[in-house]
Amino acid sequence: MAPAVKELAPAHFCFDQEDADVKYIAAHLPWYSPKYSPHDVPSFYDISGITEDPPAFKKVIDLFVERYRAAGDKGPTHIAGFDARGFIFGPPIALALEIPFVMIRKAGKLPGVLVSSGKYTTEYSTDETVMRLGSVKAGDRVVLVDDLIATGGTALAGFDLVDSLGATVYEFAAMITLPFLDGVGKIHAYKEGKFKDVTCFTMVDDSSIGPEMGKDPAEGTPRVVPAGEVAKYAEAADRKL
Repeated sequence: MAPAVKELAPAHFCFDQEDADVKYIAAHLPWYSPKYSPHDVPSFYDISGITEDPPAFKKVIDLFVERYRAAGDKGPTHIAGFDARGFIFGPPIALALEIPFVMIRKAGKLPGVLVSSGKYTTEYSTDETVMRLGSVKAGDRVVLVDDLIATGGTALAGFDLVDSLGATVYEFAAMITLPFLDGVGKIHAYKEGKFKDVTCFTMVDDSSIGPEMGKDPAEGTPRVVPAGEVAKYAEAADRKL
């Protein structure tokens, strides 16, 4: 049975954080400080804690699939994943539902005729994303999938792309939400509320991922270890989830 779903705000739903499945997923989401992260953010969540643990990975995928399968004929017709971590979760969801998976890629990565989101700002950088012209069309119902929602910049680029192609965003889905950055609120306020009725669904609130999940290694461990020194640092870098 899927965890109970709670409404955190209008059109923003999340699993009950006290559910055993949700706690299991949260316990497989280590985080790192800026010193051991690719970006200067207080806590960088590492989804390899999910992908390297088959039961946790399967649980995440199964819960998403159950949600969309329950909608029946009124459910999504396409899953669209954001470059790059949306490519991890989106394809197995789409395969289980037997519907197409569509890539939303960073500019300069896709061949063919493309539609661009234009430049936008995220918590990390200024980016631009593209979709293949014809990948979705009028009448399609698209779930946008990513690992996390923070400021909402990347998500909104996906909303604009799907909308420009004539399709409808069925739902935005992410495994982790950072409520203090109000990404969902920004989605619903965008363009005078154009997407205010589109549901956003998240699995784990970052407040459910405690300080014990901070996995910075022992002091003195380098960020990048030369191949010839793996044995020297292996124990220090073992995060023991």
